[in-house]
Amino acid sequence: ITIASIIFITREGDKTKFIDWQYLAMLFRNISPYYWAALGAFLSVALSVLGAAWGIFITGSSLLGAALRAPHITSKNLISVIFCEASAIYGVIVAIILQTKIENAKVYNTGLYDVAAYYSGYAIFGAGLVTGFSNLFCGICVGIVGSSAALSDAQNSTLFVKILVIEIFGSALGLFGIIVGIIMSSNATFKA
Repeated sequence: ITIASIIFITREGDKTKFIDWQYLAMLFRNISPYYWAALGAFLSVALSVLGAAWGIFITGSSLLGAALRAPHITSKNLISVIFCEASAIYGVIVAIILQTKIENAKVYNTGLYDVAAYYSGYAIFGAGLVTGFSNLFCGICVGIVGSSAALSDAQNSTLFVKILVIEIFGSALGLFGIIVGIIMSSNATFKA
């Protein structure tokens, strides 16, 4: 969408069409599949770390605020921070798996790559994107639930275990992203 918007604004390609699909296809053919693969691995880590940081911020601020009223909750509620950090670790693990799939590919005289290389680049990009976004939302979800766990634990200690179960379900979102990312990149081989 971003590339199509830039093409529309700069009016490259056929001026009579809103989006010149042939020009857009030419752009995607000329962008290296290694770029897409590296971007996928980067997004897997970057979005996962962003989700973990956001979740830790939400949980930590509520935990510190609630600990003023009930100091006994701090050690017990650190599990929420650990769950948030797990989403960043999920992204790093998938990025390592994606990086191991990148191999040398055959380049033709025209400067274009083999079809298998393009498929692999897009597959790794998609896997990184799915993993990154699922862990972004996983970190935010765990952060919000961890925040409510800290606040409710300060009020009533019997609620902690019940909310912790919900927090575990929120953390499962990141695991689903890992599974989908690994499945998406499973057939990625740069060599034909």
